Amino acid sequence: MTAPTPAAPGGFDEAELHHVLTRACEAAGLSSSNAQLLRGHTNAVVLLADESVVVKVARRGTPISTVRRTVEVVRWLIDRGFPTGPLHPVVGQPLLVDGHAVTFWTYLPQPDGRPVAASQIAKPLLTLHTLPTPPVDLPQHDNLRAIRTSLAAITALPSSQLTFLRRRADQLEHDLGQVQFVLPKGVIQGDPQHRNALHHGGEAVLIDWDTVSEGHPEWDLVTIEVHCRRFGYIESHYQDFAAAYGFDVRTWPGYTTLRDIRELRMITTNARKVHHAPGSVSEVQRRIEGLQSEDAALRWHIL
Repeated sequence: MTAPTPAAPGGFDEAELHHVLTRACEAAGLSSSNAQLLRGHTNAVVLLADESVVVKVARRGTPISTVRRTVEVVRWLIDRGFPTGPLHPVVGQPLLVDGHAVTFWTYLPQPDGRPVAASQIAKPLLTLHTLPTPPVDLPQHDNLRAIRTSLAAITALPSSQLTFLRRRADQLEHDLGQVQFVLPKGVIQGDPQHRNALHHGGEAVLIDWDTVSEGHPEWDLVTIEVHCRRFGYIESHYQDFAAAYGFDVRTWPGYTTLRDIRELRMITTNARKVHHAPGSVSEVQRRIEGLQSEDAALRWHIL
């Protein structure tokens, strides 16, 4: 199986990931003989090329209840005809193998060199934001809590940068208390972005529902804006999204606060995970230096 050396994403070593994948596929009646690691910033995402199935292996310690909630939400979305990546019909998902929750998804081949445009994400995202409350116990969206959890676990940054990040979190928590949201609270994806959407049937479908929660749509909208601005997309790319969605979050008074919180969460999450990807330290530090110099236009490199 193709995997980085010496460790695969998500903190797995290659032997462990191979073992978990093999046992999960045996339980699901699928072949893992031609498996290819696709992605794994947090979890390991593996393509079973012979089966046209994608396997997602959660890190050890991820509560199976969290992964079960993801499966329940996706099934609810599919029942409503919502455009999402489909679950593969494996009975009893998620499977639990040596402490790892494993799920199986139908593989959707993608055109080479043509990522989903932000404007294509607008329609399914707007649909999501207008859905009724699902019969699933969703968590409340809380970026500050996630930031503080990451800050408590970071070991690879100098104390001066950690102090800066903690003080920034404190200030932003205060600022968030002054924000007045204007869009109705409901189901949000939590991390909508170009890599969490796929082409399918001439449209875009949303994938990766690990962060699905109850919250204000402004959080999803500012996430799109951050990704467009920070990862090198031209201005019109975001403008097309805002026009298609019908709301430009940048014109809303709470934009700057939500933008800064979302960027801080992205930075602290990556900083917490650098022991799985030591090569990312310099990029994390470069992003922090950009915050310190108030460079909102600094282009970030994808980690």
